[in-house]
Amino acid sequence: MTDPSDAAAAVEDFDHVPETDQTFENALAKARDGRRLTIDDGVELLTTGTDRAGIDPVRKERVLEAADQRRAEVVGDDVTFVANLNNNVTTACDTGCLFCNFKDRASEFEVDAPDDHGGFTKTPAESRRAVEDAVERGISEVCSVSGLHPAFALDDDHRKRLEAHPDPEQVNYRSPDAYTTSPGTYVDQIRAMSVDGVHVHSITPEEAYHARRGTDRSYESIYRRLRAAGLDSAPGTAAEILVDEVRDVICPAKIDTQEWLAAMEGAMAAGLPVTATIMYGHVENEKHRVMHLKRVRDLQDRTGGITEFVPLSFIHQQTPLYEHGLVDGGATDAEDELMIAVSRLFLDNIENIQTSWVKFGDEKSLKTLSCGANDFMGTLLSEEITKRAGGDYGEFRSIADYVDMVTAIGRRPVERSTDYERRRPVDPAADTHGPRLGPHADGTPLLDGREVAPADD
Repeated sequence: MTDPSDAAAAVEDFDHVPETDQTFENALAKARDGRRLTIDDGVELLTTGTDRAGIDPVRKERVLEAADQRRAEVVGDDVTFVANLNNNVTTACDTGCLFCNFKDRASEFEVDAPDDHGGFTKTPAESRRAVEDAVERGISEVCSVSGLHPAFALDDDHRKRLEAHPDPEQVNYRSPDAYTTSPGTYVDQIRAMSVDGVHVHSITPEEAYHARRGTDRSYESIYRRLRAAGLDSAPGTAAEILVDEVRDVICPAKIDTQEWLAAMEGAMAAGLPVTATIMYGHVENEKHRVMHLKRVRDLQDRTGGITEFVPLSFIHQQTPLYEHGLVDGGATDAEDELMIAVSRLFLDNIENIQTSWVKFGDEKSLKTLSCGANDFMGTLLSEEITKRAGGDYGEFRSIADYVDMVTAIGRRPVERSTDYERRRPVDPAADTHGPRLGPHADGTPLLDGREVAPADD
């Protein structure tokens, strides 16, 4: 359903709407008491009451206060962050998600195509060089989320099966020979990024689906193969909204809700910790958002392997949803604050809620640390996905930046590992601030390549 008129009609005909028989006061009382919330409770808190239109500013502050109190009870006052690098392998992707401006049509990367699309594909060797450089500078994690390049296969055996398929293009496969640059295989890329014990955080449910296409292999087996190659954890992105009537509008060619959940369960069955996300503020409503939270909470009840939840506010400016007139903007400041807060209150089995300086900028992201969030993302060093959608809050954050911002609100900055198992409080009084949890980290300030390290006295 990529036709804009069809998509608009589908939005008008959503089955799930934000109406409840609950009251805001009852829902807030349950939240304050720490009782498990229902979907109706969550809708009341996200809307600040379905008995009136718009977000009530007084009620909103009451929800934020309840979430901030819960955050203090669950994780205390530390604000965590990770020293990491984003190393996205390719922008080549034919999935056609209407919320995304990261991808480029895979045909634009073919040998005979003009080289003017502005996208990229990295070879495994190029990925390794990027990670080696970042590891030397002190990072402890490399995060990699990429487009679904048709030449990508899980490993050499998978490539042979795809090459032998009676209709390879039916399973979105083309030989690497068709393209100017081959991404190699997923196993090649994971091995390349596994530098000196750095934590490799990669392979979304959508990528896992791509890595098993044309076969009947289980998600668990796919993730076990990747874990053996060096994968340490999996990002629960590609979730968007885990309600299929929304997915049918914004990403009709993407895996559905049950497939996403199956992939996440497969990753955890393979022994990998995972994260979970929501991408909100587009065509969905508050009922969809809370249904999504419920599905994530149920998944955590079954598995216990989700280390953090990451609300991602939709950046609209350069996306097809905006260009086709299906949205006229993203979430408001109040909606962003409430999404963080209700995530904290609803997800009673997930300790860590992340906020995003990339999505929100400094001032607003600091405010969300008082709305229930306790994690402040990572240094990134490079960020492509939000930037290509129109985000303009930068691609890099130094440890000194974290110290300045977090101490300004009276909280303690703590460098963490990806899985939250290792934590190092950062001393604001130190002369310099740099990472210490990475395999080569020694406290040297982490620079983004555009800064110059201070000379010795």
